[in-house]
Parts: sequence; C-alpha cells; structure tokens
Amino acid sequence: MKKVLYIMLAAALWGCDMNELPKAQISKEPVFGSETGLEMYTNSFYNVFPSSPSNYTDSYYIAVNGVIKYLTDNGYSAEESSGWDWGNLRNINYFIENCTNDKVNEEVRNNYIGIARFFRAYFYFNMMKRFGDLPWIDHPLDVSDPLLYAGRDTRTLIADKIKEDLDFAIAHITTQRDESCSTITSSVAAALKSRFCLWEGTFRKYRTEAGLQGTADAWLNEAVSASEYVMSAGYSIYTAEGVDQSYRALFMAKKPIAEEVIYAVTFDGSLGITHSGNRMFTSVTYGRSPSFTRSMVNTYLMRDGSAFTSNPDYQTLSFADECKNRDTRLAQTIRTPGFTRIVNGESVQTAPDYAYAFTGYMTSKFTLDNTEYDNVDICDNNIIVFRYAEVLLNYAEAKAELGTLTDADWQNTIGVLRARGGITAGLSAKPAVLDPYMQARFFPGISDPSLMEIRRERAIELSFEGFSWSDICRWKTGELTTKVWDGIYIPELEVPYDMNGDGKLDVCFTLKTDNPDKVAGVYYLYVGARQESGAINNTQLADDGHSIVFMKDQIRTWNDKLYFYPVPADDLVQNPNLGQNPGW
Repeated sequence: MKKVLYIMLAAALWGCDMNELPKAQISKEPVFGSETGLEMYTNSFYNVFPSSPSNYTDSYYIAVNGVIKYLTDNGYSAEESSGWDWGNLRNINYFIENCTNDKVNEEVRNNYIGIARFFRAYFYFNMMKRFGDLPWIDHPLDVSDPLLYAGRDTRTLIADKIKEDLDFAIAHITTQRDESCSTITSSVAAALKSRFCLWEGTFRKYRTEAGLQGTADAWLNEAVSASEYVMSAGYSIYTAEGVDQSYRALFMAKKPIAEEVIYAVTFDGSLGITHSGNRMFTSVTYGRSPSFTRSMVNTYLMRDGSAFTSNPDYQTLSFADECKNRDTRLAQTIRTPGFTRIVNGESVQTAPDYAYAFTGYMTSKFTLDNTEYDNVDICDNNIIVFRYAEVLLNYAEAKAELGTLTDADWQNTIGVLRARGGITAGLSAKPAVLDPYMQARFFPGISDPSLMEIRRERAIELSFEGFSWSDICRWKTGELTTKVWDGIYIPELEVPYDMNGDGKLDVCFTLKTDNPDKVAGVYYLYVGARQESGAINNTQLADDGHSIVFMKDQIRTWNDKLYFYPVPADDLVQNPNLGQNPGW
C-alpha cells in the first residue's frame, strides 16, 4: 500500500533529476522534526517496487511473442536506450542529508536513514546491473555541483558503497520482521545484501574480463553471512497447503504469507488499488504471452528425484504424458492436466489456451483462478519482491561456489524446496553425478553436480520472477538467449486432442489453412511454415515434423556488449564525460 502513497509534504522538498536545484517552499521542520514526518517521507521511496507481475523479459527459458530487438544484430542503439534516471536517488539523498533534527531520537533517525540507505542500495544495484560503471552520488546536487558533469566511478567503488549502505541498514533498522510484509526491515535489507553479494561474487568469478577473480570469494562469503542473518530470523518455506498447492498459493494470496514472504507489494480491490496480473498471462493482446520452452519443462525432476531426461523416450512424450509424476511446481506454474478455473462460480477443468500459449505451455503461476479477473485490471493478489526461498538459493549457490557446501546445507536449502514440490529422494545429501542434459543444453562450463543442480533449482523455483536476465549476466552465459524456443511434442497432426483429461477435445495441430471438417469446440492451431498470404508463420514444426518451434525464423544474436546497456545518447550529449560502454 505504501507504494501508491503520494506524500505532498515531502514532495515539496525535492527536485526531479540531477540537473535541477531544489527550492524548499515550506519549512523542513514538519518532516524532519518528528518520527511521523520521517515515516511519511520514507513512504515515498516504496514507489520503486513493481506494480504488476511482469518480470519475465529476456530469459533463457521463456519464449515471448515478438522480436527481441536487443538480441537482434544491430537492432538496438544508444539512441533507444533508457533508464539513466536519477530522480529517485535525489529524493533519497535529500532525506539522508536532512535527517539530522535532534528533536527526534538518534535511534529513530538512524532507523529511517537505514531505510533510505536500503533504497539507495536498491537503486544503485539495479543501475549497476544495467549500466556497469556509474557516478557515485551521495548528496543532492545543485546546479553548480561538479558531479553534474563528472565521469563515472568504477563499478568496484559502487559495489563497496552498496555494501556500506546495506550494512548500515541491517545494523540500524530496528524491526527485523514485519508480519504485514509491507515495510522495509533489517531482514529485507539482509535479503537484498544476499542477492547483491551473490551477484557481485559470481560476476567477479565468471566475468573474467573485469580482472577481479581474486576478490570473488570475499563477496560470496558476504552473501553467505547475509543469508544466515535472514535464516536466523524465523522464516520458513510455506507448506501448509500441501505439495500440490503451497507453492502457487504464495503468488495468489492477497495478504502476503508471512512464513516465507519477506517483502511484497500489496493491493486492495475495495480501494481500487489493483494490477493486471491475470490479463498479463491470459490475453493475447496484452503483454508478450510468455511461455516456457520445452527445454525448461524438461528440467523439472520426477517425483522420485530422478531426471525426467533419463527416460529414453522423453523427447517423444505427449503433453499429457510428460506432465505425469513430476515435481508439483510444474503443475503450479503452468496449466497441466487437471488444472481448474472458476467460471461463473463453478470449478471447471481448463486446458491451455493455444491462442496464447505459443509453445504449448501456459503460465498460471501468478493468475487468480476466477476468470472474472481476466481482461480487466482488477487483480489484488500480492507481488512478492523478496522471499525466503530466494535467500536459501543464494546461500546454497554462494557456498557451492566457495566449495564449502555440506550435506546439511543441501538438506536445509535445496532439499527443503524440492520437498515442497513433492520430490521424495535426493533431499538430504549433495548430488554426486552431473546431469548430462543440464550440462549439454544449458551450462557446458559447469562440472560440479551441486552447482548444476542449484542452477536448475533456481530457474524452477524463481521462474518468471525476474531473475533470469541478471543470472545470465553474472554467469556470463549470454549465448543461452539465442537458443531455439522449442515447444510441445505432437504425436499426430490433424488429430484433435484432449489436453487436460476432462474428456473434451481441446486442440488440433494442423497443416491445413482451411479445414472444412473442424470439430466444434476444438481450437485448430496452424503449424505450417507460411500463412496463405506467404508471411512466415510464427508457430511452426521443428525438423522432426512433430515438435512445435515458436518464432523459428527469428535470429537472435549474442554479443558480449549486451551484458550492459548503452548509456542513452541524450545523456552523453549532456555530459560527454560519462563515456559509453564498450562495444556501443
């Protein structure tokens, strides 16, 4: 709820960007002279958090409807770049500089300064991931400040400053946990530090061009320590609704589930504070129709802990067969046989919508079950920003990278997450054998079985939550974005199928552009190479004549310059001293 508050009292005190001189129009006393004023001001910082569950772009395991210009050779330039925005930082720095009124107890002031410094770290971390080197600015600038036309500081300096801010926040924010999950606490700050230090440590290890490999372990150890702080705060993995529902329940809940959720953006339909989550994942005209690739579906384990790809027939299994006896998070992330929705008050078995699910796999993780929420912006389920599962994954990965992961660590992190998905084996000890499918398809440079499985688990547990692009960048695995967007296997063309086991035929995959013998109620998906007009058809068959390939003729090209966005051209005109990122 804080996200939608507009604090007019505080707003009068700051400018819009780095190039403006703020002129206070009212006294600072009402804001900085009371705890209420400090709380009101810091509420304005929360507007940086997401307003809809749409963090899926540029993943290595998700297909989207449309050309990704950023991955098209010479398809993106500094003239199109964006994000070099500093208004939020000015707001934060103005608060920190002026939070000095001794009418407010120092501990109280430090609590709110800690919240402000959390948001400064959050701002800089996101900017650093996007642009790399940045100017470090820790005070509000006026028109004569030389920093307005200074160059960029090194990303190592920025990393140190982010850590300093987070250490201060963890030490001085007085609340460790908030049951409403809507306030920045010391645990939220530690969760961000866990995320950031894992990023920084693995960046330094794998991005060898930076020449920082010798300092990687120090950052990984910081990730471990920050994770341990959160792990000591009493959070747990939510399992109250059983292996078939607990995972998805986290994302469908209106009130955040405080056992696992550390911070979430909350909404209230009765107040008109809502989002477009259902519309994002059900409408072909809204959003980009994100869908799993089959390569990603292949990574979900069997319930007995074995690899699905160890089945010699895995490549030719029908959709219904490939969904059987799998990690239950698959059925809680996409529509699988047995999936139901509420239609006019009744529970109805519902197949994937093949007008939307271009690879054959339709996302359900964030959508409310009642169809009344589709095609309108009235959803009020929470949007999770930090949750305990991520912290466990950060901890496990950092320890695996350090070579210090124990069987007990595995059991308390990956084992706990897999148990929630109904997996019954391999939960108490680290794996000893490397999965050849994972190595061949995703990470050929990884030979440690534990690290490989942690990467598998990270993609599954955090799917569609906005982590995959930053994982690509820190692991230096950009080439994964160029892989084919493969889809479901079709045993026979021109045959209608019941895709959800309710006894009703749902879809027929056809090479006929005009089929006079259509069965009523069946969706006919054309999978030929070209439309009647001669235009390339986006949903085609692979060379095997049975598997869907989406956007088969789209060429996505990787270049290492893409790990960082270019500084926008307009900003370089205003300040040439910023310099451009390599390759742009």
